[in-house]
Amino acid sequence: MTFVVTDICIKCKYTDCVEVCPVDCFYEGENILVINPDECIDCGVCEPECPIEAILPDTDAKAEPWLEMNKRYANEWPNITAKKDPMPEADEMKDKANKYEDHFSAESGDGD
Repeated sequence: MTFVVTDICIKCKYTDCVEVCPVDCFYEGENILVINPDECIDCGVCEPECPIEAILPDTDAKAEPWLEMNKRYANEWPNITAKKDPMPEADEMKDKANKYEDHFSAESGDGD
């Protein structure tokens, strides 16, 4: 089992989860975080830290479409290990639907 970040994170990018991860398996895109499923130790401490419930265990059916996306971009984007401010539009975007189609960016974030 592993945990994955879903499209709910897009344009929010709260990093509370990053701060508690004991193995630093989060990676930063321009407007979303992802988890490297090969590094995740399935401890689950990140899931309750996400204020918008964007992190799911891969055993949840809603997580399945996001597993490959997490794996792909974790291998392309820089590692992030410290908490940062969320995106300026986070409060406005946290409840939007279909964010992947409308807002996802494959561009890299800054990392640490």
